[in-house]
Amino acid sequence: MKKTELIASRLSAVLLDGYWIANTNYKDQLENISWEQAIHQVADLNTIAALTYHINYYLAGLLQVFSGGPLTIKDKYSFDLPPLRSAQDWKQLIENFLANSTDFVQEVAEMPEERLEEVFVDEKYGTYLRNIEAVIEHSYYHLGQLVLIRKLIQQSDEDVLQ
Repeated sequence: MKKTELIASRLSAVLLDGYWIANTNYKDQLENISWEQAIHQVADLNTIAALTYHINYYLAGLLQVFSGGPLTIKDKYSFDLPPLRSAQDWKQLIENFLANSTDFVQEVAEMPEERLEEVFVDEKYGTYLRNIEAVIEHSYYHLGQLVLIRKLIQQSDEDVLQ
């Protein structure tokens, strides 16, 4: 198996179809979260919708670079989720996230292996490999938050029912 295919497999595991590392993945989690849960604010934590937008923001930005475009994303905008006013808005965010996840995995799988060691946009950002691995690590970090926030929401819902 090529190194790019192995890395793509790790990306797919966290984003779309894996259960080995975290016993879940974004797709599994997001498809079972209602719009109300997605926008529910727990204390001062990010909402599930904000975390979804945040990871998707980076996927879209890096996909733009993979396609030969400029790097235009900025950390300070990565949580600028437009208001979600309906279940349809939430569904659209999930669909966009899953489409970008699928495209990202495919782009990495088809990437020439030598590109992994090339500079990503500017030397200060390191290599393509460093940035792709950062997406994996960053995604697992926020997946853990998402799962915990979801459990807190479900617990508060159960408390209301009792």
